[in-house]
Amino acid sequence: MEKLIFATGNKGKLREVKDIFDDSGIEIMAPFELGKDIEVEETEATFEGNAFLKAEAIFNEFKLPVVADDSGLEVEQLNGDPGVYSARYAGKNCTFDDNNNKLIKELSSLPQPHKARFVSCAVFFDGENRLIATGYLYGIIIDEKRGTNGFGYDPIFVPDGFDLTISEMSFDQKNSISHRKVSFEKLKELLKSV
Repeated sequence: MEKLIFATGNKGKLREVKDIFDDSGIEIMAPFELGKDIEVEETEATFEGNAFLKAEAIFNEFKLPVVADDSGLEVEQLNGDPGVYSARYAGKNCTFDDNNNKLIKELSSLPQPHKARFVSCAVFFDGENRLIATGYLYGIIIDEKRGTNGFGYDPIFVPDGFDLTISEMSFDQKNSISHRKVSFEKLKELLKSV
């Protein structure tokens, strides 16, 4: 397998996954790099369901093997929310800032620490084989945004064992510990059997 389409329009995610596959001899491309901007509505109730929804839609469009992921943040005190709604937690066309502000507000009346984990469910689909791998990054949510790197909830998430938010870390430091790194490294191993 020489090429894989990564079902994403997020350039931050694309850069992370290209970096993970850098030593594999597999070229990772996004649909927009192939001239198509494809939005797949995430209508499933699980990360796995949404990841396969995206993988199948992109496979049907290009007829090439696809990797996809669905990821999000689960906060212990909010019973796992925002979960699969992480990207649109503050509403349909919200920004990363909107989501961060809403989460900080929701947690403001609850005792610290606000334990949370990032979840990434990575899948592979080639029309026949379906592979799945999940990765986690545990930490806490803080009540102020810090740092300018990263995206999503990175400015308010401090991983266990660190004093920095993910947004305060370098790209390489983040990518060495991220939930996406864990899930896609597992998936990369599984791909050796296909």
